Amino acid sequence: MKNGINVLSLFDGLSCGNIALERAGIKVDNYFACEIDRYAIQIANKNYPIFQMGDVKDLTAGVLPKIDLLIGGSPCQDLSFAGKGKGLEGDRSSLFYQYVRLLKECKPKYFLLENVRMKQEYQDIISDLLGVQPVKINSSLVSAQNRVRLYWTNIPNVTQPEDKGILLKDILESNPDQSFNSGHQKSGGKHSNMLNTTYKSQANTIHNVNKKSPTICSGTHGYALGHIERPCEPKEFNKNSLCHHVATATDIKGNESIKRVYADSGKSPTLTTMGGGHREPKVNTSETTYRKLTPLECERLQTIPDGYTSGVSNTQRYKMLGNSWTADVIAHLFKGLKDGE
Repeated sequence: MKNGINVLSLFDGLSCGNIALERAGIKVDNYFACEIDRYAIQIANKNYPIFQMGDVKDLTAGVLPKIDLLIGGSPCQDLSFAGKGKGLEGDRSSLFYQYVRLLKECKPKYFLLENVRMKQEYQDIISDLLGVQPVKINSSLVSAQNRVRLYWTNIPNVTQPEDKGILLKDILESNPDQSFNSGHQKSGGKHSNMLNTTYKSQANTIHNVNKKSPTICSGTHGYALGHIERPCEPKEFNKNSLCHHVATATDIKGNESIKRVYADSGKSPTLTTMGGGHREPKVNTSETTYRKLTPLECERLQTIPDGYTSGVSNTQRYKMLGNSWTADVIAHLFKGLKDGE
C-alpha cells in the first residue's frame, strides 16, 4: 500500500502485527490495539507507538477512524486439541465473536484471523462467519519451530512461504547462562540436567504415518515412519521427523511432553506459554546432558527481534512468546496487501 493504513489489532499481545507490517514494508499511520495483559502491553509500548484501547469487549467502532486492516489471534484454549474442549462457547475462545462483531462494525478492507488446528465443526463455524476458508501454514518453513496454525484472511495472493531450512542449531545462543540448565539449583539441589538413555516412554516411540497419530499436545507433531518402541539413545532419532526426540530427562516428574529433549539438528516443538514446571522446550547439549531454551532463543523461534521482550521477567517473556505469532509467517501474508493497492 502506497499510503499509510490504520490497523486494529485484537488480542495484540506483544504486538507481533507491528513487527510483521514493518518487515512487509507496509506503512502504518495508526495502530490501535486491544490487550489486557500488562506485561505484554509494556513490551509492545516499549517497541512501537501504539494506541492501547483496553478490553476488546468494551471497544466500539465509533471511537475509531476508518480501519483498513483488522488482525487478531483469538484465544485458543477451548479450541485446541490439547485444550479444555469447550469450543467456541468456552470462556476464552468465545472472544472470537468479539472479532466478528468488530469486523462487522469497522468494515475494514482486509482482515486476518489466526488460530490453532481444531475440530472441523469449530473450523467450519469460523469459516462461515468470516466468509473464507483458512490456509494452514507451519512456522517450520520460516523458523526452527514446528508450529502449525490456521489463517483466515481476504488478503490477496496468499501462498505458502518458502522453506528456509532453519534448524534448532541455527538459533541457539553460543554461550547461554548456566541457569538455563534444566533442574539447575544454586546449591544442594537434587536435580540434574542429565539424559536418561534407557527410559522407555511415549517420547521414544516413532509412529507409523499410516496409523492414527498420538493425541496432539505440545511437541507431538512430526512423528514419521516406523512404529518402534525402544529406549532412545542420544542422537538416535528419525531424520525425516520435524521434531527429533533425543532422550528423556532423568529428574523431571509429570507429563511425557515436558520430559522430551530435542536434537539441535531438528526443529523445536510448538512453543506454549511455558508456565513453570519444566515446560520450556529442551535441547541436548552433549551426548548426556540437556538444557532448556532461553527467552532469546524463543524469540528467534518466533522470528521476533533479539531482545524484543527484555524488560520483564523470564516467566512473562516465555508466556508472551508462547502466545505470539511467528512474525515471518505474518509478514509473508502481509506482503499480499501490496497486491491489493
